Amino acid sequence: MINRRHSIAALGAFSTILTRAAFAQDVFPSRPVRLVVPYPPGQGADIFGRIVAESLSRNWTHGVVVDNKGGGGGVPGVMSVKLAPPDGYTLLVGGSQAMTVNPNIYSKMPYEPLKDFSAITGLYVAPLILVANPDSGISSLGELVAAARKSPGQLSYASAGTGTSQHMTAELFCHVANINMVHVPYRGSGPAMTDLLGGQIKIMLDGLASSLPHVISGKIRPLAVTTPQRVPQLPDVPTIAELGYPGFSGIGWAGLFMPAGAPASLVEKISADVQAVLKAPEMQKRIVDRGAIADPSSPRATTDFVRNDTAKWAEVARVANIRMD
Repeated sequence: MINRRHSIAALGAFSTILTRAAFAQDVFPSRPVRLVVPYPPGQGADIFGRIVAESLSRNWTHGVVVDNKGGGGGVPGVMSVKLAPPDGYTLLVGGSQAMTVNPNIYSKMPYEPLKDFSAITGLYVAPLILVANPDSGISSLGELVAAARKSPGQLSYASAGTGTSQHMTAELFCHVANINMVHVPYRGSGPAMTDLLGGQIKIMLDGLASSLPHVISGKIRPLAVTTPQRVPQLPDVPTIAELGYPGFSGIGWAGLFMPAGAPASLVEKISADVQAVLKAPEMQKRIVDRGAIADPSSPRATTDFVRNDTAKWAEVARVANIRMD
């Protein structure tokens, strides 16, 4: 009898240990989380990804490690997340280029964003701005359209490169405004801005973050922003939408993704934690100060946004015949 009682007690204790161990395994995160940024350090996705990772590390006690996997248009970094287990310990900072533009300008892609990944939340929106050299004679969006219509195919605009959100948004505007401008692609915003400041190019569609200091100093003239609403950094600059093109929107953005196949409860848990970080007033200010806007959103809303953004750029790529093959 004594031995039987001891055996039952031991079995109960062992069962309790197993239950506690199973519960501990279910608690997320129980080890460091890897945040893959498929771009080199210093780009927007890296800057804002690190800001979010820093705050998450204070809440997720095991920390968040940022892993830059640049090169190849972001494809190698994205693929490294696609092939990872869907357990929440490998997350992707996926931006417009990798998730909604590239699938429309390359005929062969090794991943399908909405099939191979689960959307967790938006991270930030990167407003774009149409700017002009002060000596260009163009001081408003209306004057730009008039100049382009007066001399079709003669007015040039610069962008950070073919297939970038700047290029795609400029082509979207040309389509809705029924104008023909010549695209001059550069290898990044920096070289393009240098030529705009020097007068070698008259017009540029750029990211707000890189243009903002020059707008504030008066070295370049803002014509309009491409977001649906005016941006807090330049509240006096109108949107393209309010200047006669209702519904116009073209932005850079990034969201948080993980490999497809994760339990919905885990996706929701990570989304809630990241959204809480993004909604904090101090975080929103940090992001605004760097030229972007925090974009916390639910997994479903983020998925819908990616689907709509993909469809929009598919039409722009078709109309403007933008291909990278």
